[in-house]
Amino acid sequence: MNKALSIFIGVLISTSAFAQGDPNLGIIPAPVSITRASGNFILDKTTLLINQSVDGAKSADLLNAFIVNKAGFALRESKLPQPNQKSILLTSAGADKLPAEGYTIKVSPTQIVITGKGAGLFYGVESAMQMIPEKIGEKITIPAVMINDYPRFGYRGAMLDVCRHYFPVSFIKKYIDQLAYYKINTFHWHLTDDQGWRLEIKKYPKLTQIGSTRPGTIIGNYPGNGNYLTEVKGFYTQDEAKDIVKYAAERYITVIPEIELPGHASAAIAAYPELSTFPNRDTFISDKTPWAGARKGKLVQQTWGVFDDIFTPTDNTFTFLENVLDEVIAIFPSKYIHIGGDEAPKTYWKESPFCQALMKEKGLKDEHELQSYFIQRIEKYVNGKGRSIIGWDEILEGGLAPNATVMSWRGEAGGIAAAQQNHDVIMTPGSMGLYIDHKQSNSPDEPVTIGGFAPYQKIYAYDPIPKVLTADQRKYIKGVQANMWTEYIKTPEKAENHAFPRLLALSEIAWSPVERKDLKNFSEERLPKHLARLDKMNINLWVPTPIGQSDKPLTGGDFTIDLKVPITGGKIYYSLDGSRPSENAFLYTSPIKVTVPQGEKRVLTTIVVAPSGKRSVTTKTILDNGAPAEKAEAKK
Repeated sequence: MNKALSIFIGVLISTSAFAQGDPNLGIIPAPVSITRASGNFILDKTTLLINQSVDGAKSADLLNAFIVNKAGFALRESKLPQPNQKSILLTSAGADKLPAEGYTIKVSPTQIVITGKGAGLFYGVESAMQMIPEKIGEKITIPAVMINDYPRFGYRGAMLDVCRHYFPVSFIKKYIDQLAYYKINTFHWHLTDDQGWRLEIKKYPKLTQIGSTRPGTIIGNYPGNGNYLTEVKGFYTQDEAKDIVKYAAERYITVIPEIELPGHASAAIAAYPELSTFPNRDTFISDKTPWAGARKGKLVQQTWGVFDDIFTPTDNTFTFLENVLDEVIAIFPSKYIHIGGDEAPKTYWKESPFCQALMKEKGLKDEHELQSYFIQRIEKYVNGKGRSIIGWDEILEGGLAPNATVMSWRGEAGGIAAAQQNHDVIMTPGSMGLYIDHKQSNSPDEPVTIGGFAPYQKIYAYDPIPKVLTADQRKYIKGVQANMWTEYIKTPEKAENHAFPRLLALSEIAWSPVERKDLKNFSEERLPKHLARLDKMNINLWVPTPIGQSDKPLTGGDFTIDLKVPITGGKIYYSLDGSRPSENAFLYTSPIKVTVPQGEKRVLTTIVVAPSGKRSVTTKTILDNGAPAEKAEAKK
């Protein structure tokens, strides 16, 4: 097999055939426009695959490998069309007139033409793969259509925190494959924090010798009801990081590294205590926190939260950070270097004679302005290397660095303020569902999370452009991102469970025009088929609960329960006796009628079982017919 076929091979398992009535042809994210035409294209062994694009060799290989998987035969390839020969043509002719990352697909009875260049052609092939239905006999019938598509936002991001828990390179690549399949073009890699430093820095080996390991981790929610007493460790060598950058670039994904400063620095300070404002102070450990190992000295944190010990703004610290950033910039070619900037307590700075003297020397009125000085000094250095900084919205405090981009996470206020100051913004508010480490339902079956409630429907409902902004200010909203913090996500399997299906909802709000969003079409027509694809690939997705079931009580005596299976090929099982359903319970096949005598209740409990055997959480609906008849009569 040609080496180029390895690109994206992990996502070649198709969605199932789309419903003929689906206006989006099964494609996620929904294209800008789809116009149906008359006739069909018959894909069979006689079809020719022609690549006439300037950079489409890998995309052509990708498409042919997909067809082998889907149809059981490969297409003969050529650079030129042949008379009276059906063909699929990949071309860059006319692509310069398309918007950035845009593509077109034209399907006629004799030819499929996919037009684009670079990422645009790649995305066009992805959409073509998603719209190709199942084989019937020895051929596949594709309806004639014209698709015109391009993204709403240039920045479409997903952040993964590997500091709280380390994830292997193989998982990172698997994750990137799925981001690319759904046209998410930025992988924000959170590499340093209080609980672990995960990137090799050759000038400072203790960062990974000491900072990448902690002897324990709390059990349960903060402050913890115990400690696992097991070592958490791991880091990425520079060669591994470069390999991931290259792997992502082949899928048109930019990797943005994050090096946290001045806060969230416990792991770095444990390695090099002189970076602390008070190098001789022990790491603070709450009496309520179960701890593994030593309690003296500077330590990597074993619990979660915000800690007072942060970088001190000395020349030595800036030299350290500049040296670190030199190595980071050499690994990551991204325009942006993320410098964190969030949750930086000022307690130590207030107590420090050095910091107070520095503030007086620089004419800074408070510690917020000292943080701004810290950020602006780093920004000047990064700008001098031809790069730009991006940071969480706390970098607004004390005055925003001149060229900084703001990532708004504490609601939309930071993003709004930055846009009003003519700064670029990435919207990622946790309150709008974009923290995908939050729970996905209110079922007691949900695993331990940090809190919050972020079902995919909440993400889907979000519009990243705040309505309060003027037309001119809205142009500063450059994109949207979902964040996965991993305090309570210890394994790749749980990371997948948190990511899917929520990243599919993210892809649509990041790519599709607002007027093309349709939650009913997304949830009932397209998502079930894509979830079946992920399930078949053994991705540990979160299986949605039945479509149409209420988790709030219903009142009355006669009920008709009308549900839909949320994953193609899945099954719904239910009980009415309060028991937990399984395959031994009733199988839902059609709407069910339930009569509840007056004064009684029934509890409808459901579970969805995916084709692979993966299960949803249970969902309960109370069917309540009020007070007993005699009491109701007496009340009259």
